[in-house]
Amino acid sequence: MSLVFAGICSHAPGITGRASMADAALREPLYAAYRRLREQLIAARPDALVVVAAEHFANFFMNNMPSFAIGMADCYSGPIEDPAWLAIPRTRIPGNAALSHDLIRQIMQTVDVAFAEEWRFDHGIMVPLSFLTPAYDLPVVPANINCQGPPLTPLHRAWAFGEALRRAADSVPQRLALIGTGGISHWPATPDSGKINEAWDRQLLDRWVRNDKAALLSYSDLDTYRDAGQGGFEIRTFISVAAAARGPGHLQHYAPIPIFAVGCTIATMDVAA
Repeated sequence: MSLVFAGICSHAPGITGRASMADAALREPLYAAYRRLREQLIAARPDALVVVAAEHFANFFMNNMPSFAIGMADCYSGPIEDPAWLAIPRTRIPGNAALSHDLIRQIMQTVDVAFAEEWRFDHGIMVPLSFLTPAYDLPVVPANINCQGPPLTPLHRAWAFGEALRRAADSVPQRLALIGTGGISHWPATPDSGKINEAWDRQLLDRWVRNDKAALLSYSDLDTYRDAGQGGFEIRTFISVAAAARGPGHLQHYAPIPIFAVGCTIATMDVAA
């Protein structure tokens, strides 16, 4: 069929794990934006949801760190973290191994991608799913981009991965939704945790909404590390969604929430021909 929905959202563990500590005036508009994103996702009637997330050393480590990986199983589990810490109960999430196989085979025509028949979801996938598919009844195809262990996946390769995802989506009979999850600016697990560069975030989102390829690919890792922290490397997931969707985006929510340690983002992008 084709890609029928595309969006991005934040996945910081504090969004669920520290919910009670957040100012309700900041927390509730974010939660409302997640609910609107869920409603839009449901309205698109997808048969499966492809989630492009960042690796947090949950399934891959420096002894084997693929630039790109896709899950190929009929069932997944998560969260890998302590459920009490993340405030998300451990559960089983449906997959679709046959669909994953078809997507991987197509993507491999232009982008080298690893695959895994076992995958435990961490907060990068579980936080968004807890809002978007709280009944965990929509099959998920997890995808991972190396945003953690240098040498990081180059930005232009993240764009190429998104283009390959779109070609693969166009080649299968199922209706697919695509969500990219990540930062934007944040300094997790450092003394600067809670720091947020709002100006940098808003510039990135402006470029994303305009689907300005040249501007999105102009960031260097050194500049991103300086201005957006190591968490800023997760812009790769947003870039891949822009490449796949092709259309202009719509920023639905952005707010820096220090207790969640990230600039919290919800946005969609038109799926253009």
